[in-house]
Amino acid sequence: MWERLPIRALRYLAALAIVAAITFFYRNVLPVNQTTVALTLLLAILTVSTVWGLRVSVCMSVAAMLAFNYFFLPPVGKFTIADPQNWVALIAFLGTALVASQLATRVRYEAESAQRRGREVERLYSFSQQLLVEGNVIQLLNAIPNHIVEIFEVGAAALFLLNKNKFYRSGSGAAHLDDEELRNAANREEPILDAERSLSFVPVRIGVQPLGSIGISGPILSRKTLEALGTLVAIAAERARAVERLSKAEAVREGEQLRSALLDSITHDLRTPLTSIKASVTSLLNEPAREDTGRRELLTIIDEEADRLNQLVGDAAEMARLDAGEFELKLESHPISEVVEAALAQSRPFLGARPVNVSLAADLPPVRADFSRIKDVLVRLIENADAYSLKEAPITISAEVSEPWLVISVADRGPGIEDMEMGLIFDKFYRGKDQRFLVQGTGMGLPIAKAIVEAHGGTIGVTSQLGHGSVFSFTLPIDRGAGGGR
Repeated sequence: MWERLPIRALRYLAALAIVAAITFFYRNVLPVNQTTVALTLLLAILTVSTVWGLRVSVCMSVAAMLAFNYFFLPPVGKFTIADPQNWVALIAFLGTALVASQLATRVRYEAESAQRRGREVERLYSFSQQLLVEGNVIQLLNAIPNHIVEIFEVGAAALFLLNKNKFYRSGSGAAHLDDEELRNAANREEPILDAERSLSFVPVRIGVQPLGSIGISGPILSRKTLEALGTLVAIAAERARAVERLSKAEAVREGEQLRSALLDSITHDLRTPLTSIKASVTSLLNEPAREDTGRRELLTIIDEEADRLNQLVGDAAEMARLDAGEFELKLESHPISEVVEAALAQSRPFLGARPVNVSLAADLPPVRADFSRIKDVLVRLIENADAYSLKEAPITISAEVSEPWLVISVADRGPGIEDMEMGLIFDKFYRGKDQRFLVQGTGMGLPIAKAIVEAHGGTIGVTSQLGHGSVFSFTLPIDRGAGGGR
């Protein structure tokens, strides 16, 4: 308040100086009639009231009336008035000046109020947009005080929640927002404005149910803005809580689906090799004198089915580790050609005589990846292509640069994938509806590949055409630091 006194004094002096200047001009430079002088003074008073307010214009009106009387109304040079008609003119001048000043000041005040309300509406809109971004309850509650400080340009803000009995704070003056005052404000129905301490408190409520309160230190916001702020925070908190509940329900539903799929997989995929192993062992035990050829066939079945069973258990364990994030990537720079060679060497036993076309440019840049993990991705994609296409049909492996990624593709000439299944084939335990009983598998190969690629920061996808085959592609980050590139 005291800091503004010099500014106010200067405004009063400037208003008096304007009256003096007009008086001097019409007295010494350009003599005119009394009506012109009065209209000029009124115009100046109206301008001052519009710019500096009613108090300055009232002071200026009194000064203008005295100057008009002393210098322009006869007898000039005296404050007395000879003609009674001039009393009417003088009173009319003063009344017009005061009324015009009041009207101009009111218009100015209404314009400033409209601008202030417009700014507050813009800030509330921006605040509501920020609240919609957060879906996690914890992140939202921590972010609300920060958003209030940044958007409304206040010194500090605090949020108190009754059900958690917890405070969330932001800003340099947050310590001034007393815990007890925040608790008391939560049980009120209206905001508390303390202009002396530059503090304001607003309850956060949904209907008649109190949720908490907000405390603000700094510029005092309007009561309507504070009420809107409390309502927005209440709605956002309820929305985030509803999203969290929905997410938990969705997680439970997906867990049930996963358990059902796992049970189905165990029932089918585990029972099949166990049945074969059991039958072979029973036959060996019941016919110990069986000839060597027959024994070798049964032992081969046992060996193959044991490997299949071991792979199933290994895939389940690997999927569990990937889902839990219980693995580390050993990221190093590797040429993609070395990864492809290692994958083909590991895939050769099940590929047999199937032709494999490798199309890799000599100047492909290296990738930053875990060699063993990415080799496993390629092996699973090659195994998938081998399982779902005729043995004489070739598999094509290629790679191309798509900055800042290297895109690696495995193409087959199998039956293709229907559009409705494109979004499902990377789900755990999912297998094509027309192939699940024709091709052995666990339904975990592609989900494991997807998890590994995403752990590298890349993406994996598939394009397919029925009757012509499918192309599985994944991306890996290019390692420019290794000096590779085109």
